[in-house]
Amino acid sequence: MSSRERVLAALNHRQPDCVPVDFGGTAVTGMHVSCVAALREYYGLEKRPVKVHEPYQMLGLIEDDLMEALDLDVVGVFPRKTLFGFPNRNWRSWRMPDGLDVLAPEDFRTAVDENGDTLIYPEGDVNAAPSGRMPKDGYFFDTIVRQQPIDEERLNPEDNLEEFTPVSDEDLDYYCRAVREATGTGRAVIANFGGTGLGDIALVPAPFLKRPRGIRDITEWYISTRTRRDYIHRIFSRQCEIAIANLEKIHAAIGDGVDAVFICGTDFGTQTSAFCSVDTFRDLYFPYYRKLNGWIHQHTRWKTFKHSCGSVERFIPSFIEAGFDILNPVQCSAAGMDPIHLKNDFGDRLAFWGGGVDTQRVLPFGSPAEVREQVLQRCEIFAQQGGFVFNSTHNVQAKTPVKNIVAMIEAVREFSGRN
Repeated sequence: MSSRERVLAALNHRQPDCVPVDFGGTAVTGMHVSCVAALREYYGLEKRPVKVHEPYQMLGLIEDDLMEALDLDVVGVFPRKTLFGFPNRNWRSWRMPDGLDVLAPEDFRTAVDENGDTLIYPEGDVNAAPSGRMPKDGYFFDTIVRQQPIDEERLNPEDNLEEFTPVSDEDLDYYCRAVREATGTGRAVIANFGGTGLGDIALVPAPFLKRPRGIRDITEWYISTRTRRDYIHRIFSRQCEIAIANLEKIHAAIGDGVDAVFICGTDFGTQTSAFCSVDTFRDLYFPYYRKLNGWIHQHTRWKTFKHSCGSVERFIPSFIEAGFDILNPVQCSAAGMDPIHLKNDFGDRLAFWGGGVDTQRVLPFGSPAEVREQVLQRCEIFAQQGGFVFNSTHNVQAKTPVKNIVAMIEAVREFSGRN
C-alpha cells in the first residue's frame, strides 16, 4: 500500500498492510522542536536549524527527509496564520532559552521581562500587550489572559466572534497551494482550516488578537458554559454558520485532496473526571458538532477528527452520534480509558489516532525497553481490523530522550514487520 492507501484503509476500518504512522500532521500529533532537532542529528540528516511552525507549543516542522527516516504516512495542512496571528514566512534565527538555535517566522517577536520570562506578541506587534509567556526555564508558551472588565448589560456574543470571519481569497489561494503540495507527497493529508473549534480553550483567550473582547478569561468561560449558556449557544450557532460557509468555499476550491479534517480541540476530560456532564455536552456542544460533521459527510469524502484529552469514555457514544470519525489523543492513562475496552466497545465505529505510547510517564521517563513494550501492546490492541493511526498520546514533549523516541518508531516497525 501507499501511505495514503494505508491511512484510508485504517480510517475505513479495513486492515492495512502495516500500521500507519503520523507525527507532525496536526498541532496535537507533533514533536517539540528540540525533539525534531535531536532526531535529525540521530539519523545523520543535513545539519540545519529546525523551523518552529507552531510557536504556541514550539512544535518543530518535520521535513521530507525526516519524514522518510521515520516512515511517516501523514502530512498536514495548517492554517495560514499561527496561534499568535502571524504567518509562517521569512524564517530567521532564534535561540531557545536552553541555547538551541531554531528558525522562527519573521513576526515571531519576543522580549524578556524582569523575571527572565520570554514574552511574545499578537501579530508580532510589540506595541500591543503580549499574549504569550514562556517561563525562563520553560520550553513553550502559556497564554496571557487579557480579560477586560465584563459589563453584563453590554455583553455581546459578537465580541467572542470577531476572529470567525469569511475565508479570504488569500487563504483560499494558500489552501489550494498547500493541499496540492501535500497530495504530491503520496501521503494521506489531514487539514486544519480553522473556525470549527467550539470552545477550544487554547483559542478562547485569543492569543492571535491584539485587543480581544468578550469572555476571554479561561475560568470565566467555563463558568459561562453553566451561567451564561444562552450566550454560548449564540456564539456557537453563529460560529457554526460561518464555518460551514467557509468549508463550502474551501471544498469548492480544493475538492477531495484532503483525507481528514481537524474539527475541534476542545477538551472534555481531566485525568480522572470531566469538565462537564454528558447532558451539558449534548445540550451545548452536540448540536453544532452534528451540523459541522453532517455537512462534511454530505458534501465531501473527508473524515472528521476530534481531539479531546483526558477521561472522555463517557462522551464517546455522543462523539460517534455527532458524526466524528476519529478520536485523538486517546489518553489511556486517564480514568476509564482502558485500551481494550475502547477498542472492543467503540473500535468498529471510531478510529483511534494516537494512544500508541504514554507521553506523561513512559515515553519521557521510561527506558527504551519499556517504551517498546507499551508500543507493541498498544499496537496489538488498537490495530486489529484497522481503525488505528499510530501516534503518541499528544505531542512528544521537550527533552524526551531521543533513544526513547527511536525505540517508539522501531517498535511500530517491528510490529508491522518493517524492520
